[in-house]
Amino acid sequence: MRERYFIKIIPARGDAIHRFEVRRRHIFVAIGAMFAVVLGALGLHAFQLYEAKAQLHALQALTATQSHQLQAIDQQTGHLKAQLQTVQKQNQQIGRLIGIRGPKAGGHPKPPIKRTSRLDHASFSKEAARLQGQLRDLADASQATSLQAAFVRRITMRILNLRHIQALERDRLLAAIPSIDPVEGAPVVGCFCYRSAPDYEFHPGVDLGAEYGQTVRAAAAGTVASADWDGGFGMKIDLDHGNGYHSWYAHLSKMIVNPGQQVVKGQPIGFVGSTGFSTGPHLHYQLMLNGAPIDPTGYLGGVPSNVLAALP
Repeated sequence: MRERYFIKIIPARGDAIHRFEVRRRHIFVAIGAMFAVVLGALGLHAFQLYEAKAQLHALQALTATQSHQLQAIDQQTGHLKAQLQTVQKQNQQIGRLIGIRGPKAGGHPKPPIKRTSRLDHASFSKEAARLQGQLRDLADASQATSLQAAFVRRITMRILNLRHIQALERDRLLAAIPSIDPVEGAPVVGCFCYRSAPDYEFHPGVDLGAEYGQTVRAAAAGTVASADWDGGFGMKIDLDHGNGYHSWYAHLSKMIVNPGQQVVKGQPIGFVGSTGFSTGPHLHYQLMLNGAPIDPTGYLGGVPSNVLAALP
């Protein structure tokens, strides 16, 4: 270790000689230092290689996870698009049924693009951008469909309300048209015709055979125009139905309504009698339309078909 070595450096001119003294221990120290440096470099390289490999595995796992997530999102997007189109078609069907037009539903959802379970960075970015575009389109279509559904609901409610009002108005019109037998089950014993007894004259109503005291009911809804004694009719009730129709109930034994009173169809208004010019208990039932008598026979079992056809 104590041996010495000399290193001489002689320039080309040879005018001087440079000499360096190196001991053996210096050489060992230099070799040891070089060896340590080499081992350190190798260790650092191995650590960096391990870190890079770990990062690569982590990136591959993340890419695979994101690829599966993209596939799941793509499938969900397809399902949502199919459901959205179903709602759009239902809106169109409702619109056609109630007579309105709405925007047409979109085309069939595009099938998801087949792809491998793993994507590189470029493919992943491209796929993510494609799904973002689909989601934006789906959001726009969903908003448009929501607006269409709200419009259809508003129109439908208006139409239903209008039809309900029309139905109520039709019911009101029907309720004000004489359409029941004032004395239930009583037969017609006197026709709407010319007759010779008790006098030869035209009989402007029908006589309903009934027993004394039977209940007389309003043939339709209306207002009591009069309820008083009327000559040969005896006790007579005149109902104004507010549509040109008046119904008369004569020869009553008792009246239980007063002038100006509102009555509904089928409501009791009096009782059968034989007051006035009468040969026995019965009800004289007469219908007037716009001031002229009409045959009540067709109104005893409901509203005549020709009258129904003329209703709005």
